[in-house]
Amino acid sequence: MADTAKRLYTAHVHTAGGREGRAQSSDGRLDLKLSRPGSAGDGTNPEQLFAAGWSACFEGAMERAARTLHLALPEPPRIDAEIGLNQDSDGFHLSARLTIAVPGLELALAEQIVERAHQICPYSKVTRGNIDVVLVVV
Repeated sequence: MADTAKRLYTAHVHTAGGREGRAQSSDGRLDLKLSRPGSAGDGTNPEQLFAAGWSACFEGAMERAARTLHLALPEPPRIDAEIGLNQDSDGFHLSARLTIAVPGLELALAEQIVERAHQICPYSKVTRGNIDVVLVVV
C-alpha cells in the first residue's frame, strides 16, 4: 500500500477447516459454515462469497462512476456475478462474468458507466490481469 494511502476499513475474519469449515468475523456479523463448491454441504463456498463481495462493491463503483458523469442512476443496478473455479494443466484458477442491468439508462450510457466502474472498483483492480473477466451489460 502506498505511503499516502489512508486505510478506511479492515475486515478481520478467522477461518478454520478450509472449504469444509467455518468463517467468523471479529465483530460477529459474519458467521458462516463453509462447503466445497457443488457439494451436498449446507454451507456457502469461497466462490459465492467472492461473487457477493465483488457485485456489491461493483454497484458502489457504478454509483461513483455515474457521479463523475454528473448523473444519478435512476434505479439500483442488478448484477449477476458468476465466479468460475477452473482447473487446467497449471492447476486451479478463477474466472468471472458480471452481467449488469441498469434500468432506466440507454445501453451505451450504461456501458460507459460499467467501464468506468470497472476501472475504479477495488475488486476489479485486484483481479485485473489475474483472471479472465467478462462484463456484459444488458
